[in-house]
Amino acid sequence: MTPTTTMTKEDFRGLGAPDLVYVREIRASDIIADIAVAEARALSIDPKATLYAVHGADGERLAVMLDREAAFAAAVAHELEPVSVH
Repeated sequence: MTPTTTMTKEDFRGLGAPDLVYVREIRASDIIADIAVAEARALSIDPKATLYAVHGADGERLAVMLDREAAFAAAVAHELEPVSVH
């Protein structure tokens, strides 16, 4: 049986993980699907491109970068602790 408990930001804070973020690959098409049509037309990126998303410990997407190194650097620059997920 799969657990169905959802942890809140406060739950993660209580575990000592408020500054933990994870970086994972994401398709540009997933980002394009999440934004308004007018904004998507302004993007000049291949929908098949691989981008790197920075997510909070609670799963909230915080940023999207063109490469993995930039994603990690942005997290560190904002005093966050990045980890990689596959």
